[in-house]
Amino acid sequence: MRPGSRSRGAHARRRGVASAAAVVVALLLAGCSDAISPPGASDVVVDSPQARAIKAEAGIVDCAPGGGGGGLPDLTLPCLGGGTDVDLASLTGPLVVNLWASNCGPCRREMPVLQDFYEQYGDSVGVLGIDMENYPEAALAFARDTGATYPQLADPGGELVSQDDVRIGIGLPQTILLDAGGDVVHQRAGELDDVAEIVALLAEHAGVDL
Repeated sequence: MRPGSRSRGAHARRRGVASAAAVVVALLLAGCSDAISPPGASDVVVDSPQARAIKAEAGIVDCAPGGGGGGLPDLTLPCLGGGTDVDLASLTGPLVVNLWASNCGPCRREMPVLQDFYEQYGDSVGVLGIDMENYPEAALAFARDTGATYPQLADPGGELVSQDDVRIGIGLPQTILLDAGGDVVHQRAGELDDVAEIVALLAEHAGVDL
């Protein structure tokens, strides 16, 4: 070994550790330690018999397209656990769209908050989840265990990430608000702490008073 090669190797390893640590910190600040996968084609079946059974057991509401003219991307996603595919561009509001995955700790804390909001205000403001992972049965079990019954779409290929209409970051959970006309009026990464926070965001950005 040449003199100094060991110290250079150690220095390189320290740089690598520091870079990895920086990535982890960035992801944590974004809301979750698991990044959204890069977009790509997916052959994941989100309406298998097992997935359908878990969805029925959980009492998750079926997906439904909107009337059209919304500001979300012209992207059709399948309903998690079976049901009607939905073109995101068909959705109008007011609507709370939440991106999540079952391996995300903040998502586990946040989903009951969204369910509470849905139970209190679902007649006035819709709630829609979009599962961003490749494990539909695990995702549905996660929703069942957290008590979530609002509709859920699935994006196992991460196609939403590649759309220009919305800017999706690397961390979960993420929330998108639509106003009554379906325009995207607010996006944020990170956990929603309580129902009052959602109510305040809708009032500020979507002009919705609840």
